[in-house]
Amino acid sequence: MSAKRVLIVEDDAHIADLLRMHLGDEGYEVAHAASGDAGLRLIEQEGPWDALVLDVMLPGVDGLQVCQRARAMARYVPIIIISARGSETQRIVGLELGADDYLAKPFSMPELVARVRALLRRAEAMAQNARIDAGAIELGGLRLDPVARTAAVDGNALELTPREFELLLFFARHPDQVFARMELLNQVWGYQHDGYEHTVNTHINRLRSKIETDPGNPRRLLTVWGRGYKLVDPAGAAA
Repeated sequence: MSAKRVLIVEDDAHIADLLRMHLGDEGYEVAHAASGDAGLRLIEQEGPWDALVLDVMLPGVDGLQVCQRARAMARYVPIIIISARGSETQRIVGLELGADDYLAKPFSMPELVARVRALLRRAEAMAQNARIDAGAIELGGLRLDPVARTAAVDGNALELTPREFELLLFFARHPDQVFARMELLNQVWGYQHDGYEHTVNTHINRLRSKIETDPGNPRRLLTVWGRGYKLVDPAGAAA
């Protein structure tokens, strides 16, 4: 089996060298870009990558923009943002743009390596689950193919980010079941992001804008007040 490929986008040469050393010791194939522009070139031209480690404050394109561009690509890749900006607002922004994890500087290298390892395991599990559950899922005009990672509503193809697809797929696999925001964070984002439930709200709103005829009056992705959200067949939602 070939080594997992990890791309570090970090302008601090000392931190980048430490990351390369520790991740390399784990057996990963590691590449480094010292600017956001160089990072984007490597992501788009030298991929696929198995994980990205992104600083936020970078020369040129910043890390949040790099994260957003990476999330717009068809292939899902785990992303960890590392930043000296450790405020709650910055963490929420990073998560809403699609990051899987956010680690504030200064951090311990063993912790960073452990988080990369955990995200890679989760990505492998997601791929395996997709292979096992290879059949398309249909619910009230909504159709998702977990292998091709395509989705359509009433025959119209949907343009979903990887995170939006994972969230919708999770709902589709559990129709009519209510999930609290924290449950969705744990199940779809894969980490205990206590305090960052607002990122779920953002993704729910984005999904509604894509799957609902009237996002302000949803009939598929419903809010169950005081409990959470559920996905239903709109034909039975009014009953």
